[in-house]
Amino acid sequence: MMRGMGNMQGMMKQMKKMQEQMTAEQANLNEQTFAGVAPDDMVKVTFTGDKKMKDITINPDAVDPEDVDMLQDLVITAVNDALSKIDAQTQNTMGKYTKGLM
Repeated sequence: MMRGMGNMQGMMKQMKKMQEQMTAEQANLNEQTFAGVAPDDMVKVTFTGDKKMKDITINPDAVDPEDVDMLQDLVITAVNDALSKIDAQTQNTMGKYTKGLM
């Protein structure tokens, strides 16, 4: 009976350590910045790892009052580029904790 309790305590310690590592890695990921760009760098955006936009730069050549749709498309492209980079890094960093659980 005691042997089973020791194994359980060891497993609980391991789980706690893994949770602490996950929390630290997630915090580190959240502090990183990710840049997304549209073609020809017409629009650049910067996000943090927790998907908060920190900056946007629009090349003046992208601003055409006659073609607002193009500018909107460039912004969407840059934002989606940054978000896909965040998702890839999140999977790369945090995926090891969820591998085999699904």
